[in-house]
Amino acid sequence: MAPRTTRPVGTATRGTTHPHRLRRMDRWIAAVHGPVLRRAERPPVAVDLGYGAAPWTAVELLARLRTADPRVRVVGVEIDPERVAAAGPYEREGLRFAHGGFEVPVDGRPSLIRAANVLRQYEEDEVAAVWARLCGRLAPDGLLVEGTCDEVGRRHVWVALGPEGPRTVTFATRLGSLERPSDLAERLPKALIHRNVPGEPVHAFLRDFDRAWAAAAPYASLGARQRWIAAAGALAGDWPLVDGRRRRQGEVTVRWEALAPAAP
Repeated sequence: MAPRTTRPVGTATRGTTHPHRLRRMDRWIAAVHGPVLRRAERPPVAVDLGYGAAPWTAVELLARLRTADPRVRVVGVEIDPERVAAAGPYEREGLRFAHGGFEVPVDGRPSLIRAANVLRQYEEDEVAAVWARLCGRLAPDGLLVEGTCDEVGRRHVWVALGPEGPRTVTFATRLGSLERPSDLAERLPKALIHRNVPGEPVHAFLRDFDRAWAAAAPYASLGARQRWIAAAGALAGDWPLVDGRRRRQGEVTVRWEALAPAAP
């Protein structure tokens, strides 16, 4: 049973949401975390934490995760009780909504917690404690995905964390809208967005990605996807990229320790 508190932990978000806003993140989760979901002995539970003023992201998360495992159940969690009430008519088999916050009020330990566009309103020094709290609620092989995207889902950056802490950072974009990789800097999650300054690893990474993108300009005649793949291939010579098969989807994933904020 999830720990209960007298009051949900956290504060309400602006609630902005649009259909398909989190499609890139969802598809990445289904592809990367799908094998773990399928290995679960019981139907795995995924939490859409802070889904906002409308329940679209939770509804879509259920549909996308069920392509990986048809047993998945989704719980949309919102700190605003009026949003929970408004989502009630969308409940169905495998989907329900609950009032709560970072305490994650679900029975047992979820296999996935997705917190998209939730921590942007918090201070940078609050992020580690929120991460630790959410990771502490995960199943032993669970995944926390925390990040930010623009209003229509063209640009995303997210951190993937296990019970032990952060693992990777993924940069994802609709390539046709991209002028240079550093355009994604405005979507860095709270743990990194204020670190995009000289001397910080994430700044160096985006600088090198821009240089690789510029050097791959001849591939533009073959399309933005081929240019992205070529740039990422060059970048992999200096940065620990993982999950290379996803690069065709406009994604690049790098190990967290390579981008973690420099010590003060």
